[in-house]
Amino acid sequence: MQETDLHDLSDDADYAASQLQGLASMMGSDSRTQNSASEPDGAEIVYMKDNVTIHPTQFASERISGRLKLIKQGSTLFMTWIPYKGQSSNAKLSEKDWNLYTIRAVPFTEVRSIRRHTPALGWQYIIVVLSSGLAYPPLYFYNGGVKEFLGSIKQHVFIVRSAEDANVFIVNDFQNPLQKTLSSLELPRAVSVVSEPSMSVSVGESPLNDNQERTDAGVHSETSRVSQYNVKQRQKGHDPARDLSIQVLEKFSLVTKFARETTSQLFRESHGNGFVAIERRSHNHSPLDSAQKASNIAEKVPDTIPIASDPLEKISYMKHNLVEEAATNLGTFELINCKEVDKLTLVWGKPRQPPLGPEEWFTFLDSEGRVMDSKALRKRIFYGGLEHGLRKEAWAFVLGYHLYDSTYAERQYLRSIKKSEYETIKRQWQSISSEQANRFTKFRERKGLIEKDVVRTDRSLSFYDGEDNANVNLLRDILLTYSFYNFDLGYCQGMSDLLSPILFVMEDESESFWCFVALMERLGPNFNRDQNGMHSQLFALSKLVELLDSPLHNYFEQNDCLNYFFCFRWILIQLKREFEYEKTMRLWEVLWTHYLSEHLHLYVCVAILKRYRNRIMGEQMDFDTLLKFINELSGHIDLDSVLRDAEALCICAGENGAACIPPGTPPSLPVDDGLLYTQQDDVL
Repeated sequence: MQETDLHDLSDDADYAASQLQGLASMMGSDSRTQNSASEPDGAEIVYMKDNVTIHPTQFASERISGRLKLIKQGSTLFMTWIPYKGQSSNAKLSEKDWNLYTIRAVPFTEVRSIRRHTPALGWQYIIVVLSSGLAYPPLYFYNGGVKEFLGSIKQHVFIVRSAEDANVFIVNDFQNPLQKTLSSLELPRAVSVVSEPSMSVSVGESPLNDNQERTDAGVHSETSRVSQYNVKQRQKGHDPARDLSIQVLEKFSLVTKFARETTSQLFRESHGNGFVAIERRSHNHSPLDSAQKASNIAEKVPDTIPIASDPLEKISYMKHNLVEEAATNLGTFELINCKEVDKLTLVWGKPRQPPLGPEEWFTFLDSEGRVMDSKALRKRIFYGGLEHGLRKEAWAFVLGYHLYDSTYAERQYLRSIKKSEYETIKRQWQSISSEQANRFTKFRERKGLIEKDVVRTDRSLSFYDGEDNANVNLLRDILLTYSFYNFDLGYCQGMSDLLSPILFVMEDESESFWCFVALMERLGPNFNRDQNGMHSQLFALSKLVELLDSPLHNYFEQNDCLNYFFCFRWILIQLKREFEYEKTMRLWEVLWTHYLSEHLHLYVCVAILKRYRNRIMGEQMDFDTLLKFINELSGHIDLDSVLRDAEALCICAGENGAACIPPGTPPSLPVDDGLLYTQQDDVL
C-alpha cells in the first residue's frame, strides 16, 4: 500500500483551491455568524452553508433544504444540518419529519468517512458514514461548497484520502497498520487507536431563513448543548483481535453468506485466543419461558444481573368485572392516546386464523374475477395466510403483478403479453456468443456469480434437489434475465434467496420472473451499492427499539450494538433463513399485504429482539456474542407468536412508530420514475 502522506488532502487540488479562495470566501461571507466573541463556552462556527438539501424521495417537491454547519467546541469538531422552517421549499415538511431529518451535533470522533460525489451533470453531494456503519442521507450542495467543507474539516480533524477511492476521505486514520487494512476492505472501523467518546449529543436550533439574523440566545442554546459532549464522554478501549472478528462477520452479512458454520468457526478461533464465553452461574427461568418452550430455546437469566423491565409490560386490570389479559409473551398493552377513558382497553395481536382456502377465496371475487374488497382480502391474508394451492393465484395480487380490479380475461391477456416480453429479454443474453462474452466483463462476472449461487440455494428441498435439476436451471435463467431487465441493479447475492420461493409457488418461468420483478420494485434498494436502503431500515429499527423498549436500546448503546448489524440478514432477505420454508412463505404473504404497515418486517424484528431481551441483557452479550446468538435462532422462532407480537407493537407504536421510519424506506411501494437503482458510483 502506498504511504499515507501520498493521500493527504494537502496535495489535493480541491483542497488547495479551498485554501486559496474557498475558505476565504466562506469566512468572509459568513463573518457575521463566526465572531468567536459571540460564542459562549468557547464554541465557534468554522463553516456554514445554506441551501444544503436532502432528497427523501425522487420528487423535487419533497426535497428538504437546510443549513449545514461545522462547530468547534474545545478540541472537538461537530457537524449539524438543520432544515429550514417557514420557507416555501419546506412548506410540506411536518414537525415530525423536521425532527426526523435533523442532524444534531455529530462529533467527528464518530465519523468514519466522507464520500464526495461530483457527477458530470447535477449537483455535488456528500455522504457521511459513521463509525457504526450507518450513513446519513446524501447532502446536496446546490450552490457549491464541497471543497470548502472538506477544507474546513481538514483544519480541525485528521483526514486522509482513501488509497482505494480518491473520492473517499477517511477521518481519524492514525496510520495504524490494522486500521489501514480495514479501511482498504471498506469495513467499519474496527480498532480504536485512541479512546473515543461514544455518546452523541443533541443540538437544538431554530432554523433561520436566509434573510434572518441569528440571535445571541439562539447561539447560546446551540453551543451550550454542544458543550455537554465533553461532560458526557465515556472512554472505551477495544481489543484489535476481537473487533476484527466482529468486522469480518459484518462483512459476511453484507454478502448474505453468513453461514452458521463459518460464524461458529470464527468464534472458536477467537475463543482460542483468550476470548471465552461468559461463565454462567446459577440461573432462573425468565418470564419468557412459554415462548422459549415453543422455540426449543430455554432462556435463563443469572440471578446476580439486574434486568430493566420491559416498559410495555402492564398489569392486567379488571374492567366491567372482566379480566382482559394479553395473550402474547410481550406483556399486555394499552392503546396509545385514547381520547375517552371508558374506551381504554388492553390490546394485543389477534389470534391467527386458518389459512385462506379456495372456497373462501371465491367469496372475495365477482363473477368476472375482480377482487371486490381488496382491503378485506389483505386483512384476511394478514391474519391467516394462504393455503399453498392458492398461492399461485394470490401472490400475483399481493405482489402487485396483477391489479385487484382486473378480470380473469385481463389477467390471461397480461400473462400472454408478459411471456412474450420475457422471452425477448431472455434472448438478449442467450444470443451472446462466447467470443462476445470474452469482451463483456460485467456479463461474465454476473453470470459466474449467479451460477455459483443457484447451486447453493435451497438444495435441501426436493424441488431443487439433485444433479442437473431443471428448476435450478430456471433459477439461473430468471436471474440472468433480470440482470438484463435491470442493468443498473444487475445481480447481487441474496436475490436467489428471494426468487426461490416464488419459483417454487408459481412453477412457471415467465410468471415467476414478473412476480420477482414486482418484489424487487420494493426490495431492490436493499441491494444498492451505497447500501442506503439497508442503512435506512437499520436506522428505523434502532428508532423503533428506542421507542418500544428503551432499556434494551440503552443496553445496545452501552455495548456498541447500535449499528444493528446483527439484524442485517433478517432485513436483507426478509427473514427467509430464520424460518422453515413453509413458514417463510407464510411470513412473506403476510408482509406483502401491507395491511397494518408496509414496514411490518421491522416490527417483526423488534418482536424477536423483545422476545429474547432477558437473555440478551441477562447474559450481558457483547456484539460478537449477540451476533452468534441471533444466527443460532434460525429455525427456532415461533412464527405465529412473533406475528402477534409484531401486530401489537405496530398498534402500540401508532403514529410515533411511523415517524421513526424515514419516507421511502424499503419496502415502500415504488415511485415509477426510472431512478430507483442508480449504481454509477461505488459508495462505502
